Amino acid sequence: MAIDAVELTRQLVGIESTTYHEYPAGVFLHELLEGMGWAVERQEVPKPAVGTPGAECGGERFNVYAGMTGEIADVVLSTHMDTVPPYVPLREDEEYLYGRGTCDAKGIIAAQVAAAERLRELGVKVGMLFVVGEERDSAGAAVANGLAKGSRFLINGEPTDSRLALASKGALRVELYAKGKMAHSAYPELGESAIDKLIEALHDIQALPLPYVEGIGESTANVGLISGGRAPNVIADAAEAHMLIRLVGPAEETKAAIVKAVDGRCVVDFSLELPFVRMRKVGNLPTMVAKFTTDIPSLTNWGEPFLLGPGSIHVAHTPDEKISKKELVDAVGLYVELALELVRS
Repeated sequence: MAIDAVELTRQLVGIESTTYHEYPAGVFLHELLEGMGWAVERQEVPKPAVGTPGAECGGERFNVYAGMTGEIADVVLSTHMDTVPPYVPLREDEEYLYGRGTCDAKGIIAAQVAAAERLRELGVKVGMLFVVGEERDSAGAAVANGLAKGSRFLINGEPTDSRLALASKGALRVELYAKGKMAHSAYPELGESAIDKLIEALHDIQALPLPYVEGIGESTANVGLISGGRAPNVIADAAEAHMLIRLVGPAEETKAAIVKAVDGRCVVDFSLELPFVRMRKVGNLPTMVAKFTTDIPSLTNWGEPFLLGPGSIHVAHTPDEKISKKELVDAVGLYVELALELVRS
C-alpha cells in the first residue's frame, strides 16, 4: 500500500499532541497501521505526577509498536508523537508544510510509515515504534526499552537535514534551589537573600570551562528558568533556576565541577541525565553531528542506533516550524536506503 508522506503529515499535524496529551495521535496511528495490515501493540506509559507543569487534563498515554505477526524485525524505524507547546495549526504553500510537528517529528513519522511499507514489500523484516514524552523526559522510550522486540538496528528520526548523525550530544538537567531569610528590604542586614545566592552561584557555574571534543564541539549551558522572591521590598527567602547542559562526554566531571562552583549556596539536583552517543557512517549518506539529544540513549535494547530525519532542527520548537515537501518525500527513500544497507551488511 503506497503512502503519501505529505498527506499523512497533514493529517498528523492536524492532531494536537503536545507532551502529556499524545492520546489522539496514538489512537490515529494505531487505527491507521492496523488498517494497513500491521500487527499493532499499545505500550502503556504512566501518567506524570500530579502537579507536573503542562500535564493538566492529560489523558491515557501509550507508545505504538507495529510489526508483522510472528516476526522479529531486523530494523525498527522510530520517532516520537509528542510535540512542544504551544500547538501551531497546519498551513502550507507550494513548497512547505508549516505547523507544530511538521519537522519535529510528525513529518518524520509519515516518512517512516511510507518507508516501512516499501521495506515490507521488499521482504525486509521491519517494525515501527512511535513513543510519547521525548520532548520532556523520554518516558515513552524508557517503557519501550523494557519491551524490546529483538531488533538488530534502530533508526531513530529527528530533524538532521536528511544527514546521518555520527554523534548526538547528551543532556544534563540541573536544578538549583536557594534558601534565604525574609526581611524588610530597608533592613537587608536582618535577612538573607536567596536570589543573591542563586545569582552568585549561576555566575560561577557560567564561568566554568566546559569539556570540548575535537570533531564534535563543546558542551554548552543554558539557564532556561529562574524564579523566586516575594516582592521588590522583601528580601527573598527562596529562589530557583533550571539549566540544561549539552554534553560531549561523560557527565561526572561536569557534575562535580558544578557542585564545587555552587559551594553550598544552593541545593543542586541533577534531575535528568542522557549520555553523549557516537554512531557510525553507513554507505554514501551525508553526515552531521547532532548538537541535541534524542531518545536513543533510552532505547539501548532496540539494536545498534542510527539517527536520520528530514527537516531542520533550527526551526523546530519555533513558531515557524516547517518542512519541505520535497525533502519529506525524499526522506522515504533515505530511510529505505539506510535500512537496506544495514540488513544486507
